[in-house]
Amino acid sequence: MNSNYYGSFFYAITIVIAMGLKIMPLPVAFQLWNPDWVLLVLIYWVLVLPYKFGVFGSWLVGLLTDVLTGRLLGQYALIYALTTYICLKLYKRVRAFPLLQQGVFIFGCLLFAQILVFGIETFDNPSRFQWSFLLPVISGTLVWPFTGMILRVIRIHQRVG
Repeated sequence: MNSNYYGSFFYAITIVIAMGLKIMPLPVAFQLWNPDWVLLVLIYWVLVLPYKFGVFGSWLVGLLTDVLTGRLLGQYALIYALTTYICLKLYKRVRAFPLLQQGVFIFGCLLFAQILVFGIETFDNPSRFQWSFLLPVISGTLVWPFTGMILRVIRIHQRVG
């Protein structure tokens, strides 16, 4: 199999697994803490292989996520494209950061995405801000080192990139 096709297949599989984790049925208490797995995987691939995965690919993944989650069509597409753009602009710096500073960057990306989700959902249906809305940002930041490490081990083992 051509290595280019193999890499594309591998990226798709990681995105599909992340989408499965995103819609996985959980008790309400755990659902509040469920991070945006798709965004975490997109951020990883953009930071590691920025020349293979970019804004348009993230936009397409966002459209699929919109359909999968039943959200407003284009909501996740916009959020993922903007977040990916930020990551593409800063990937050289972020890759040089120690793990703690990478965590701060990931926190900022996830917070940016959650604020956009809140803004889009509030624009359509005004509601009050609740602090529980930020729980996926905290949990996503906490699972980032493990997510990045697992994807890195798999990427190296499968020789993707």
